[in-house]
Amino acid sequence: MISKSQKFALHTDPVDMEPLLPGEHRLTPLLEQAHDLIRQSDRLAGLCPPGALVGLRHLLRAMNSYYSNRIEGQHTLPLEIEQALRDDYAKDADKARRQRLALAHMATEQRLEELWPEWDSQRVWSQQTVQDIHQDLFARLPEADRVLPSTDSQAGPEALEPGVLRNNEVSVGRHAAPAAEHLALFLQRWAHFYGSVRRGEKQVVAMAAAHHRLAWIHPFRDGNGRVARLHSHLVLGHLGLTNGLWSPLRGFARTQDAYYAHLDAADAPRAGALDGRGNLTERGLERWIGYVLEICQDQVTFMAKALALDTMKDRMAACLSFEEQVVGQGVRIEALRALHYLYALQGEMDRADFKAMLGLGDRLATSQVSALLKRGLLESDSPHGKLRLGVPQHALRFYFPRLWPEAEASS
Repeated sequence: MISKSQKFALHTDPVDMEPLLPGEHRLTPLLEQAHDLIRQSDRLAGLCPPGALVGLRHLLRAMNSYYSNRIEGQHTLPLEIEQALRDDYAKDADKARRQRLALAHMATEQRLEELWPEWDSQRVWSQQTVQDIHQDLFARLPEADRVLPSTDSQAGPEALEPGVLRNNEVSVGRHAAPAAEHLALFLQRWAHFYGSVRRGEKQVVAMAAAHHRLAWIHPFRDGNGRVARLHSHLVLGHLGLTNGLWSPLRGFARTQDAYYAHLDAADAPRAGALDGRGNLTERGLERWIGYVLEICQDQVTFMAKALALDTMKDRMAACLSFEEQVVGQGVRIEALRALHYLYALQGEMDRADFKAMLGLGDRLATSQVSALLKRGLLESDSPHGKLRLGVPQHALRFYFPRLWPEAEASS
């Protein structure tokens, strides 16, 4: 919020956020990075087709929610997210609020993943979509969870209005955001420019640049960072690069100091004649984009190793041995062959087929399926429905070690 003592020249013309992309002489190394990212993403998609490993995708949404909210200092423990999914909320009011925020983020991310195959580029890049993301996320919260910090001791508390552009003036660090009455002009320019960038490597570069410029516009009173990160997730998914298997959100949070430093550096004004021709620093934008693309490449590389079929059997064996020897809730090592086959299948199996692979006899096989379901290592939509692989938090350290270290620690 801008105080009376601060004297910032508020931005009123969208030209003030130029350059929206670095000049051609700076684009070549960024386009090469984007090209490598696309190739890596294509290879990863071959390891896991759309719709496969539903349990893993659900867990990844919980992880993305945790990390995006952690950047804002509003996260809750991974175990508390899992408890909230079972409608088990903390008695502490602030913890319960953060649990509800985590679930709202997960639901909005899932909604975007359901919609992005249907949307064209114009829809993905529209001002309305930015506002819809904010609306979808915060409308899932009760009004009491949306109360804003008071800036006027004489005024009563105000609640954040989902999807509504701010009507106040804001400064963040050294950056004064555009004047509230001109926000629509800035968002329209943002949407038209980035939505018009050709698909392929340049659109990937545009995704990274647009993330910064959307944060720079700061269209809402609160939630701008979450919306910018969810929009980047949307663009990458719409381009067919993530397949719901990775997101930069994890990488941003795990390099949080660098994330904020690069955002701040790209806010700086142009530093002389060698720093582009726009109002803002071209060099800062270039470095921000390079950072984002590096984060994306790192996430793809990590998930490709995590999903490797040739090492998964050993990881599953370690999990089942722990379950049998330490947890003692009925899970047996004999389930390994069937679980690994189900992972390789990346789909669903009839219960009868799964039980036959266990080689335990009907009564013991039925008990084993029940134990696996109880521990979340199997999932099903009905008591007699088909089975699919589950990925509960307590299995993370075995199945996908170091993917979500905080969840491993809490389980």
